[in-house]
Amino acid sequence: MNAKNKQDIRKLSFEQIKAFIIANGHPAFRAKQIYEWLWQKGETSFDNMSNLSKELRAELNEHFEIHSITLDKAQHSLDGTLKSRFTLYDGHKIESVLIPVPVEQRFTACVSIQVGCSLSCKFCATGQMPRVRNLDAAEVYDQYVEVNKQCLETYGHPLTNVVYMGMGEPLLNYSNTMESIERLTSPDGLNISPKRITVSTAGIAKMIRRMADEDTKVNLALSLHAADDQKRNMIMPINEQNNLEVLMDALKYFYQKTGNKISYEYIAFKNFNDTLEDAKNLVKLCKAFPVKVNIIEYNPIAGLDFAKSDENAINQFALHLRKNDVMCTIRRSRGKDIDAACGQLANKE
Repeated sequence: MNAKNKQDIRKLSFEQIKAFIIANGHPAFRAKQIYEWLWQKGETSFDNMSNLSKELRAELNEHFEIHSITLDKAQHSLDGTLKSRFTLYDGHKIESVLIPVPVEQRFTACVSIQVGCSLSCKFCATGQMPRVRNLDAAEVYDQYVEVNKQCLETYGHPLTNVVYMGMGEPLLNYSNTMESIERLTSPDGLNISPKRITVSTAGIAKMIRRMADEDTKVNLALSLHAADDQKRNMIMPINEQNNLEVLMDALKYFYQKTGNKISYEYIAFKNFNDTLEDAKNLVKLCKAFPVKVNIIEYNPIAGLDFAKSDENAINQFALHLRKNDVMCTIRRSRGKDIDAACGQLANKE
């Protein structure tokens, strides 16, 4: 069969693989073995599927291919963060990040969901890139598998968490986001607890409601960054179609339906969203349902007109939240020296 006509076998369901196996005269149990190689062991070569006959491996190579990702470049930060740039089967590139916190035995993979990004957030390097295409579920799965290998090699510990906070907007690639979560959490896949997965969104209200209706078990993080519509419109154009009132209604619905954890990601910009008035507005948004606020220091990006808030301003901001019974954490950026921190992923050479 011509290589151009080969199908990516990871696009097939188990039943479709089983149908192929039976149609080609092999026992049905071979389908389960193949599926385990693909989704439990993360194998990307038919030739390495050692419990299959040479004949069957040859037939798989003839009819199918596996669109795996390959490591293009790895960068190690002074703080232990590891950023990887991967090449996809069609030559496009994405980035993933390993964020280790060894003292807490927490090792997190930050995975991408799009080549580029569908949004144009004014403070984000990825947002300045055009969206080339969505990733498919297997390409997200592969990021987890590859970063897990790096984690084991570097720290002698498997990944403990995964966050969909890399390049792209997960809820604008909804079906592949959810399919990849299924591959990660299914007993037929990697069997990761969904409570260890967080999906980050700039705020697509109707898709947040869809997650709730489908009883999604993962945690949800809203990239908030401003607690009033005027300021949020200035930095996040998506807010014009998904304003804060609409978003809060969707998040409340999500919490009531699922009980899953919700957090607000809040990058502190100097003299923009770090005042006492901003803190008061944020407190109002934290009263409808339990929520944790992660205050993130801004990572300056060349060509973008934003600055990091002063240390004192961030501390006073957090103090006001805590005085009003809002749980919050000040997050120090990791991987800044290799452009691996929040908002910095841009496939730079």
